[in-house]
Order: sequence, then C-alpha cells, then structure tokens
Amino acid sequence: MDVTFALLAVGLLVVLTTAAGLVLRARQGRARSVDSAEVVDPDLLGTARWGAEATLVQFSTQMCSRCPGVRRVLSEVAGSRDGVHHLDVDLTHRPDLAQHFRVLQTPTTLVLDRRGVIRTRFGGTLDRAAVERELDTLQKEDTRA
Repeated sequence: MDVTFALLAVGLLVVLTTAAGLVLRARQGRARSVDSAEVVDPDLLGTARWGAEATLVQFSTQMCSRCPGVRRVLSEVAGSRDGVHHLDVDLTHRPDLAQHFRVLQTPTTLVLDRRGVIRTRFGGTLDRAAVERELDTLQKEDTRA
C-alpha cells in the first residue's frame, strides 16, 4: 500500500469522525416538540399525580454518568417554579418503559403538561435556560386556552 494513500485515508477518517461528532454534539440537549395525543397515566411512572402546571420526567440508568447533573438542573428548575414537579425514573430494570417512551439514550427528559401529555423531549444533557423556555411556552399556551 502506498504511504501517501494511507495518510490520506487516515486524514479523511479523522475529518469524517470529527464532523459526525460535531453534528451529534449540536443535537444534544435540544428541545424537540412532540406531537402526542397520549395522556400518560401517572401510575405507569410510579407517581400519584402530575404537577399542577407541568412535570419534568427524567429517564436515567444506574450507569449514566451525565444523569446526576441533569437531575440537579431539573430539581432546581422544579424547586424554583410553583406547580412544576420533577420525577426521575430509573430504566435499569424497566425496559418496558424505555420501549414505550422510545428512550434510546440517558438522560432523556420529557416535559409533560398538567394533564400528562408529552409536549417536549430533550435527549442528553440539557441547559437550564432551555428547560425554562419550554416551561414558559407551556405556561403561555395554558393562559391562552
């Protein structure tokens, strides 16, 4: 094999891998609106009720290294807002829930409205400001209705 060809091939692989990594990083923590008519039963996730305004549902696992940071952010957001509840669901022994909610990575966070309808989905780590924006949007929609 020619040395020049091998160096070009390795260089191309490095460029493609870097580009793929940047694309995946850009998609992390972004809010995605969910068009769902499903009203989630609180019993399914092991809680008695949803928050009066919204519920932040975090799916995590025992081996997730990023989950404690997301848990801290969501707890702070829920603690600073009236009517917002934070629920952490460990999927380690609940693959049925992972399949039901199509969780492919942890952490995954769902924002549910007061009725239990999934409105927004975050994959991976998230930014507090992004969660607050989603809750503000949800609150504005509720006041218009």
